[in-house]
Amino acid sequence: MKKILILTAGFGEGHNSAARGIREGLLQIAPETQVQIRDIFAEAFGLINAVVRRAYLGTINRLPHAWASLYSWIDKQEEFRTRLRWFFPARQRLAEIIRHDRPDVIVSVFPAYPHFLDETFGSVNGSRPKRVVAITDSITINAIWFRCSADCFLIANEPTADALTRAGVPRDLLRVLGFPVSPRFADPTLRGSRSINSPWRILYMITPGQPFAPQLVRELAAIPNIQLTVTVGRDENLRLAVQSIRNLSTHKFEVIGWTTELPRLLSSHHLLISKAGGATVQEAIAAGCPMIINQVVPGQEEGNARLIVETNSGVVASSIHGVIDALQRAFEDDAKVLREWSKNIAKISRPDASLEIAKFLLEL
Repeated sequence: MKKILILTAGFGEGHNSAARGIREGLLQIAPETQVQIRDIFAEAFGLINAVVRRAYLGTINRLPHAWASLYSWIDKQEEFRTRLRWFFPARQRLAEIIRHDRPDVIVSVFPAYPHFLDETFGSVNGSRPKRVVAITDSITINAIWFRCSADCFLIANEPTADALTRAGVPRDLLRVLGFPVSPRFADPTLRGSRSINSPWRILYMITPGQPFAPQLVRELAAIPNIQLTVTVGRDENLRLAVQSIRNLSTHKFEVIGWTTELPRLLSSHHLLISKAGGATVQEAIAAGCPMIINQVVPGQEEGNARLIVETNSGVVASSIHGVIDALQRAFEDDAKVLREWSKNIAKISRPDASLEIAKFLLEL
């Protein structure tokens, strides 16, 4: 019976989403596997971690250019062990867990952990535990992800493999297995739940840092011949504002709070409007749902947006006018553009990636 330790952190939902997907895949393939997901930063720093996490989320949403400068500075570093040494409580906590639990495989879905492992145990040498880095971004990969030692790197797609190879990562360390979305995306009953004709179903997933969201909802609600669904997460004020717009609109639409039904929602809608988060983009790809990306965090999300644009699976439109214009172009001429996006995104869809990753990890 294998023991697998998955290391995540709450700085961006993509990391936690990947961790959950890997765990679900492992337990579906081999239910007897002992799988742990640990957030070492939360365990080691407690309240301080929560404060820093809120500051991080506030910075990327309210001061994106400041975050872009910091992201670029991190990317230019040649060595990370020394700069991460002041996180020694987290490194010590991780060492304690490993020595106590003795995992067979360690999967890092947050980029600091491989450096902690290098500092504590030295570079990989083929012995156990095997050390795997699961990179959650695409194409534009910060150097902190790969200037470390690892038995292998799990990546979502070939363009990212090409980018890492150009950055100097040996190709034989790269495993292109897809992004570990929930295994529910591979459910064949979901894949056939989307009609091929109008009315077109539009899913608008509002994320923090979108002050113009209510106005965009008003504009979307006025478009004829569509069925609109809006998700508002846990933001109660936003929910009330969007519900007020719905109540005054002649075209009613569905408002959903925080939900675990994204596989069903994405698989039943023709188009997603949302930000270029790692998990969001990869879940849309897994569901074969083209995107209009209306927010891109500089640095870490730029590659995710490029993946959608360069595969002609959607567009980036950062203004309300841009989103509405993109929708109109997608729907005109019997939705010729939308149908092309749908065909292209289906080519890069890997809804069973978490199951393939699970099989790979179990064979290490």
